[in-house]
Amino acid sequence: MLNRFFRFRDAGTTAGTEVIAGAVTFMTMAYIICVNPLILSEAGIPRDAVTIATCLAAGAATLLMGLATNYPFALAPGMGLNAFLAFGVVLGMQLPWQAAMGIVCVEGAIILVLVLTNVREWVMNAIPLNLKRAIGVGIGLFIAFIGLKSSGMVVANPATLVAFGGITVPVLVSAAGLLLTAFLMARRIRGSLLIGILATTAVAVLAGIARLPESIISLPGAAQFATIGAAFDPRWFSLIFTPGMLAVIFTFLLTDFFDTMGTVVAVGGGAGFLDAQGRLPRLKSVLLVDSIAASIGGAFGCSSVTTYIESAAGVSEGGRTGLTAVVVSLLFFLSVFFWPLVGMIPAAATAPALIIVGFLMMTIVRDIEWSNFTEAFPAFLTILTIPLTYSITKGIGYGFIAYVGINLLSGRAREIHPLMYLIAALFGLDFWLAGK
Repeated sequence: MLNRFFRFRDAGTTAGTEVIAGAVTFMTMAYIICVNPLILSEAGIPRDAVTIATCLAAGAATLLMGLATNYPFALAPGMGLNAFLAFGVVLGMQLPWQAAMGIVCVEGAIILVLVLTNVREWVMNAIPLNLKRAIGVGIGLFIAFIGLKSSGMVVANPATLVAFGGITVPVLVSAAGLLLTAFLMARRIRGSLLIGILATTAVAVLAGIARLPESIISLPGAAQFATIGAAFDPRWFSLIFTPGMLAVIFTFLLTDFFDTMGTVVAVGGGAGFLDAQGRLPRLKSVLLVDSIAASIGGAFGCSSVTTYIESAAGVSEGGRTGLTAVVVSLLFFLSVFFWPLVGMIPAAATAPALIIVGFLMMTIVRDIEWSNFTEAFPAFLTILTIPLTYSITKGIGYGFIAYVGINLLSGRAREIHPLMYLIAALFGLDFWLAGK
């Protein structure tokens, strides 16, 4: 029955491989169960309630993705979007958090309309193939950089922006985990990333940088569901639909739109899903689920839910069908009861997996047409700025603006897809608003 539904043979995979891939994806993104409540609680949103909402929203959205698209893409509240909601909207604009969640619902509804009218799909198909490849490479470097930062190997420095993190216990634990995981990958051991995460977690416990939870099971009570549905209180509607909120909705819209685009292109390319033109089959169904997921996040009160780049970890383990996503969703649902156990996995344990996944994703750099400067330089700029701006969307924006500008100045205006002009202009507007 599973084979008929998920078509394992057509995808060249097995149910066992998909289960392992789902577990790996979940392990690499389980940090969101702890991090999302930590960020949103700064804005006065009940922390325990956000924890439960994060698990439920991620589980529901990922289950929908797996069953509706048969792709191994996992979803959860987006990092960056949650920080913008907490610090930029709630604290910065003094907007009630319930109204901020309502804005997320509105933004998701707008994206849904763009999907149903095929606008979002047209935009993705209008992007040149070399830029699509560059997005995947840039995100690979971004993931590896996040891994290095999480491990403590790279730290902030006011003089040089980043610097060597020194020799600390977390760094040593991460380094040991990286060597172990790399060895397992080199030996082609099945489940290398999962084994690496679990083994590194065990070492972290022994080293004292991770603690076993006081209780494994934690049953949620009524207070833990306080954020669900709060966005639909009519008291907040008058605050949402005002001219001042248009820029906020636009920021959410642009970030959600292009973060997902970059993730789908990068993960789809790594899995071999893209065709010769760099297009993803059944793209509309993926975008449809992702747009619905944004509103799910607002409705549950845990910020916008989006497709996660950590899905690449499961793809690296051989995940090729929706069963990978279904496994991830079930683990998120189980985390409602076992979230103290999931939350004990330290950043030092997931960092090695992120570094290796970043390496695997950037191997497509060889396919970029480096001999054509008008194609290669925007691709280079995209690769460079995604990790350096710590933003997939901003990095894509640099590349798109450069692509349109260079080709216009080179007398190749006719070679630019008309939608690229509009996209470049929107990114220019976004950069201007961000700089005000």
